[in-house]
Amino acid sequence: MVRMMVQLTEEQVKALKEMSKARKTPVAKLVRESVAYYVASSTQLSAQERRKRANAIRSVAGRYRDIERAKDLSTNHDKYLEDAFAS
Repeated sequence: MVRMMVQLTEEQVKALKEMSKARKTPVAKLVRESVAYYVASSTQLSAQERRKRANAIRSVAGRYRDIERAKDLSTNHDKYLEDAFAS
């Protein structure tokens, strides 16, 4: 592990100490868990990317209204989504 020095507000320290006491967990562990959670959540898709993908899915789903095309879509949906994301 790497030792770091950070500055927290008094409110943050108070909240961490209360959580530490309630959970019987060291403050350092709570900070590490918080950082890990933040890093993991920040690597998820941005809202803009989620909207882009949702629009691509909608564009594919709305194209095929007759039953034969619907069967093709249900079988080949991954290909259609790949094509939609590429455009």
